[in-house]
Amino acid sequence: MNDIIKIFKALSDKNRIRILLMLTRKPLCVCEIQDILKVTVSTVSKHLSILRDVGFILDEKDGKWVNYRLNTSSKDIAINQFILLLPIYLNDDELIKADNERVNSVSRENLCNIEINL
Repeated sequence: MNDIIKIFKALSDKNRIRILLMLTRKPLCVCEIQDILKVTVSTVSKHLSILRDVGFILDEKDGKWVNYRLNTSSKDIAINQFILLLPIYLNDDELIKADNERVNSVSRENLCNIEINL
């Protein structure tokens, strides 16, 4: 029962749900999530920590960034089901639609003012 309580606590915050739904679109770094949510970096980091500790997301180092992505291979059936169900129930929400548009246009290179050498 404790595991399911942790899952529900992780889902009890609107911004954490927004983050999960953003990550259904593509992996994002902290600065991209922060730009979309319009909250502080420390707030985003706290939300990501909670989602990672429960098992909803994974992080991967990518050069100067850490990418956060959904944990689509979780061994926890409840987490897998929530990852599948959240978009079904919430993609018609106006805030989620706006987030999805911003996810498609957010650019870490512009946000962080870092030149990428190709």
